[in-house]
Amino acid sequence: MVEGAGADALRVVLADDHPVVRTGLAALLESVRDGSPAVKVVGVAASGREAVRAAVTLRPQVMVMDIRMPDQNGIEATREIGRVAPSVAVLMLTMVEEDDSVFAAMRAGARGYVLKGAGQDEIVRAIRAVAAGEAIFGPGVARRVLSQLGRPLPRPDPCPTLTPRERDVLLLIAEGQPNGVVAARLGLSPKTVSNHMSAVLAKLGVADRAEAATWAREAGLGPAPEV
Repeated sequence: MVEGAGADALRVVLADDHPVVRTGLAALLESVRDGSPAVKVVGVAASGREAVRAAVTLRPQVMVMDIRMPDQNGIEATREIGRVAPSVAVLMLTMVEEDDSVFAAMRAGARGYVLKGAGQDEIVRAIRAVAAGEAIFGPGVARRVLSQLGRPLPRPDPCPTLTPRERDVLLLIAEGQPNGVVAARLGLSPKTVSNHMSAVLAKLGVADRAEAATWAREAGLGPAPEV
């Protein structure tokens, strides 16, 4: 434990299935003497289930969690900790840097994600940040998060009640195709196309195929309207 670490020290549990990692990280954290709050390692866990149990019994402020662990991986354990010990902030400290793992951890409730190659100062800063309620990412992880956030959101479906076949008919109508062409393109009978068209008009609340075509184009489902 750090000299002078008292009641104001951050209580931390380390969850990692490698004893050498746990021992080394504990020594690293408790050697920090850069001011308050100090870090006190109050327990360790070698599996996801042990991490959940430690969160409940030891009530640390921060759980430093690896992802790849036996019994229950770190993402599953984080999700369970959010249910049984919601006051415990989880910081992922792992070698795993794939986008899927980063976002799965965030969705599970982790407040931070730092790679094991991070230096002592970065890890301690991350522990203090999540303990204070902040979200924090290592530099490489932050670039991934910002890249994902910069992507355009998918457009909402303007008419989710349309069946796939009704949508096919509507798209061709929006192109200005007559029923005969629609039938030939989709391998349907003209009568079936007419039935689908009637269903489309009812679902869109429009009076005729011209209004349906206009609706589709304005909704981005067909060629842009001419100007």
